[in-house]
Amino acid sequence: MLKFIIRRLIYMIATLFVVSIVTFIIIQLPPGDFVSSMIAHRAALGELVDQSEVDALRSYYGLGQPAHIQYLRWFGAILKGDLGFSMQWNQPVKLLIKDRLPWSFGISLISLAFVWAIGLPIGIYSATHQYSIPDYVATFFGFIGLGVPNFLLALLALWIWFQAKGEVMVGLFSEKYMMEPWSVAKVGDLFRHLWIPALITGMSGTAGLIRTIRANLLDEVRKPYVMMARARGVAERKLLVKYPLRVAMIPAVSTIGWVLPSLFAGELITSFVMGIPTLAPVFLGALLNQDMFLAGSIVLILSTLTVVGTLVSDILLALVDPRIKESV
Repeated sequence: MLKFIIRRLIYMIATLFVVSIVTFIIIQLPPGDFVSSMIAHRAALGELVDQSEVDALRSYYGLGQPAHIQYLRWFGAILKGDLGFSMQWNQPVKLLIKDRLPWSFGISLISLAFVWAIGLPIGIYSATHQYSIPDYVATFFGFIGLGVPNFLLALLALWIWFQAKGEVMVGLFSEKYMMEPWSVAKVGDLFRHLWIPALITGMSGTAGLIRTIRANLLDEVRKPYVMMARARGVAERKLLVKYPLRVAMIPAVSTIGWVLPSLFAGELITSFVMGIPTLAPVFLGALLNQDMFLAGSIVLILSTLTVVGTLVSDILLALVDPRIKESV
């Protein structure tokens, strides 16, 4: 197992290096750069910009150099712990990410816990009580979770909260706690606001997990080895947990590493609708304004979370399926 983890860590480093190159190339593909976008915005407001000012801005931001030189400078700075300078926000990228990454990570982590805490037991119950009323209800809400977009769920949640409480649920704190120092009451107010975006972000993942567990478990419980174990008098709960459930969980466990980017994508729309200061709106603004160092750093962080999640899913797979452990 140790050799397997070390080999995976080497693959992770190589993958992140390739991702950094591809990310930088893709961000450079659109015509123009950050200075071009800024000049176009100022021109739309009726301002005239001299060519000398344009050249000075490109020299100041280091955009006049060849693309490969810009990449080497950016990646070399990352190796030293410096994520570069955001041209859009006019401050170091590290400060922007430091302020917003904990909120993004917190919402994604709560959403992931919600996905497994709700999706796994419902999927098991639906499979063991096929064609029952709870099974039909779970299937119906599974289709709702997969089919309804997050922004519509966020708007619906805001409307329901306003009708019930008479206040708008936006941001992470109520108005009276925004400028207050941390206290037990402020933490409680934070969780009162945080669970709704986490629930909405994890809705589609929960629906997908329910359907995955249900389909695989239904297929597994009909196999001969399960019928043979049942005929030998193995208790139904022990039989379900020890054999078919472990096999049915393999597809779900193997995709844990993919859940983080999907949660981030869902959080993007939810954060816009509900006014949450996460990393997602900053990422979209960086792409629209061609702030390549900020956008590239965020993509690299997401890629790191993805490969780490993939490593975790591989280790969990080895624990769930002994055949994988033997192959390692």
